[in-house]
Amino acid sequence: MSSPQAIPSAGRPLSAGAIALMLMLCLTWGFNQIAVKLVLPDIPPMLQAMIRSMGALPVLFIIGSLRGVKFFEKDGTWKPGLIAGLMFGIEFVLIFQGLRLTPASRAVVFLYTAPFFVALGSYQVLGERLGGTQWLGLAVSFAGVALAIGVPQPDVDAKVLLGDLMIVGGAALWAATTLVAKGTRLRFAAPEKALGYQVATSIPILGLAAWLFGESITHTPAPLSLALMAFQAIWVVGTTFTLWFALVKAYSASKLSAFTFITPLFGVVGSYFIMHDTLSLTFGAAAVLVIAGLFLVNRPSSSAAAPRDALLNVTKT
Repeated sequence: MSSPQAIPSAGRPLSAGAIALMLMLCLTWGFNQIAVKLVLPDIPPMLQAMIRSMGALPVLFIIGSLRGVKFFEKDGTWKPGLIAGLMFGIEFVLIFQGLRLTPASRAVVFLYTAPFFVALGSYQVLGERLGGTQWLGLAVSFAGVALAIGVPQPDVDAKVLLGDLMIVGGAALWAATTLVAKGTRLRFAAPEKALGYQVATSIPILGLAAWLFGESITHTPAPLSLALMAFQAIWVVGTTFTLWFALVKAYSASKLSAFTFITPLFGVVGSYFIMHDTLSLTFGAAAVLVIAGLFLVNRPSSSAAAPRDALLNVTKT
């Protein structure tokens, strides 16, 4: 048993470069939701998620190998890596299946409860406590997301509520995966290796889910669908998810997670240009709320406690 360690980056504010990178990630993830919808007529959701993980795995190996990452070195990361992978796979099963039961307008609001789970878990796992200003910022950004999506439909039944619960479960697992990557020996692994555990473990989970839900590809996918699958595998999973875990290792998990509130706003804007959806003044007000909330989250707070020492019990294997 090694000595418990504190995490120096737990309270570190985001630099201008980190903020710019997070904006790029959120832009990508917002468009990815559109890509998933465009591919659905050709490839069902669980198979789509499985195929993109299968395509992303060699990308991670190539990038990591070029950077000298030792994927199979015994460094005590396989246990947290396996745990993160199980959560990563189940997360996507819950989110995709929850979308079958609840309207997208409700789902996106519940999905972006994830930063609250990260903020709550960060205090216990990372010694990272948000001050009153940061909690206010989370609330303001979440209100902006809810305003952008609009008022949920009134006809809510048990089926819809089950879908809502599945989406919240996916959000909680998203947060838990972030905390595992930050609060265990996995934080010492290269980002490609940390993500490699998750992508590799998710493949059988998503494949089993596709079989259980009776999914199949009934015809040859269109060229656009194949191109969008390549985009998801190579860029979204293989590249942006790797960058996300690199940022998680270096900066405050709570503050990074708060920036994901921007993702659905980019999704709405992308839908306007690609699917010709309409934008309104309400969306403009929502964007202002999200940006204001993120400003508050990343603002230094004297009431936020410094990272506590002796937080992590790290076991060497």
